[in-house]
Amino acid sequence: MKNLDTLVTDIYKKIEVLSDGKEIKITDKVLDDFGDSMKDALKHWASPRKIDKTSTTGLRMSNIGRPDRQLWFDLNSKKDIEIKLDPSTYIKFLYGHLLEVLVLFFVRLSGHSVTSEQKKVKVSGIAGHMDCVIDGEVIDVKTASGYSFKKFKDGSLAENDNFGYLAQLAGYEEAEKTSKGGFLVLNKETGELTLFRPEELDKPNIKQRIKDVKRFVKNKKLPDFCYPPIPEGKAGNLKLARPCFYCVHKFECHKEANDGKGLRAFKYSKGLTYLTKVVRLPNVPEASL
Repeated sequence: MKNLDTLVTDIYKKIEVLSDGKEIKITDKVLDDFGDSMKDALKHWASPRKIDKTSTTGLRMSNIGRPDRQLWFDLNSKKDIEIKLDPSTYIKFLYGHLLEVLVLFFVRLSGHSVTSEQKKVKVSGIAGHMDCVIDGEVIDVKTASGYSFKKFKDGSLAENDNFGYLAQLAGYEEAEKTSKGGFLVLNKETGELTLFRPEELDKPNIKQRIKDVKRFVKNKKLPDFCYPPIPEGKAGNLKLARPCFYCVHKFECHKEANDGKGLRAFKYSKGLTYLTKVVRLPNVPEASL
């Protein structure tokens, strides 16, 4: 019986025969499973989903590991934030889903077992849908840019886990009563695969995390900033940290910036920059907000 230790190696071995001019043997069952999964992914993608306020209307396993202040706004913000996505973004979502199906096709092709796909689980009242179990361990399948792929390959995810992936994994493992799972990640730019299995100490105590979150989201006092503003230039100006740039709550979260005037946006050549403190006015146009 195969195990996770050889997963990526086994996938590569199965594929490398093409370079020797040999055919990859694919069973009808593997082909049928792949086709069915592709159809399901397309149907799910094509179904309209209401996207307003935030992607979050309550706690679930996919958001339980987010930064505290972001979670507080997710559940307490009184503002309706309508998010209208560009068609190109929807296309990006689609090929992300399809590539994840392709990764599981490679897993099956290499002879490893895949079970419990999209299984619904619940821990301390918090529900989620896990990607799958491979060779008896919980595995979260992801596709990543070269930049994001690096933190899985070199094992530094715990140092920069903006999306709470480790808490999500810990939740699924708690539900399955396993502890040696991880992340099977595809580099979208190179086709490289890596399997990152974090140490137990890198994963949060998920029951305690859920307990803590349920407590602080009911508190009227805001948690500290997820990421403090960082210097922009040498004049003393401060700007939003990179993770905050994409947050839907940035204006409400930083409404006290610039002496209570809120964020100010400036059109630098590198793109829009949100300043929380303006000591010297930038020599670029200011964007209206």
